[in-house]
Amino acid sequence: MQRDIPRPPRRTGTGLKSITECGPVAALAKKAGELEALDRALRQTLPSPLREQVRFANLRNGRLIFLASSPAWASRLRLMQTQILSAAHAIDVRASFVTVKVAPPPPTATEPDRSKPLSIAAAHHLKAAAASITDPELQKLFLELAAVAGAPDAGSNDST
Repeated sequence: MQRDIPRPPRRTGTGLKSITECGPVAALAKKAGELEALDRALRQTLPSPLREQVRFANLRNGRLIFLASSPAWASRLRLMQTQILSAAHAIDVRASFVTVKVAPPPPTATEPDRSKPLSIAAAHHLKAAAASITDPELQKLFLELAAVAGAPDAGSNDST
């Protein structure tokens, strides 16, 4: 059976919508903004070294949930529970408990170490190894590597 009436397009309106205009995403963005503002307000009441080692994670069922980078920082934050709750009450946040979880920060992306240039001594050893190789292609590769190692701008002048 075929339909005689053409289907209307699924999306009406002109142009693209901002992702924040979509219902669930807008609610999530609003919640994230509220948590960020609460994080700033609560952490600014903490002493400086502690402030950098903890972050506010959530407010759930009257419980302020913080994440600490280590067990030591978590213990220090737990000692500040009264101060945190009074700061929360001052900004009209209904909370009765503070929970601290240890969650180390994600590892930072590190660049791989660049290999150290070959020394002049290494160039001499490569040339000696090339002389003992019978395969001409492999011998050529050893000599090319020795030439790079012995180049004036390619390495240090140590003899190790």
